[in-house]
Amino acid sequence: MIELKYFQHSDFKQLINWIHSPAFLLQWSGSAFNYPLNEQQLEKYIENANNKNSEIFIYKVIDSELAETIGHISLGKIDRKNKSARIGRVLIGDKRARGKGIGQQMIKEILKIAFNELQLHRVSLGVFDFNTSAIACYERVGFTKEGLLRDTIKNEDEYWNLWEMSILEDEWRNENNLV
Repeated sequence: MIELKYFQHSDFKQLINWIHSPAFLLQWSGSAFNYPLNEQQLEKYIENANNKNSEIFIYKVIDSELAETIGHISLGKIDRKNKSARIGRVLIGDKRARGKGIGQQMIKEILKIAFNELQLHRVSLGVFDFNTSAIACYERVGFTKEGLLRDTIKNEDEYWNLWEMSILEDEWRNENNLV
């Protein structure tokens, strides 16, 4: 089992240590950060987060049994008028935790926050087309591919395509037998 807790200053060093290359940073955050990731960038990232009316909630992911931080996830671009938000910066940083269904648990937990606590209607995300394990994870939780955005970001001499995916509140409720 996992638990989401607000990401704080004390979590910076661990996240920085997980980001081991410019390509990995780009895959994790798009163009939001510059390599090498540092505390100043993370300070700006959290400065308006995790308050009642914030447009972004940023979490560390804790393995409840081990009481260790194993990942990171955010729910941003929260639009309370249109009842939508976007999942971003999904990372299982602890390699020992990968391949154990933790990603699905993370997405399910963030969707509980989106649909139950924030009363949103739609949650979207973007995932690079080569990240097949993440795509499969999102589809298992109930996300639908909406479209492929071609050549959206440049990594050195190549361009990466991005799948745009979403889930609606009623789809999530049906998926989780909450109707």
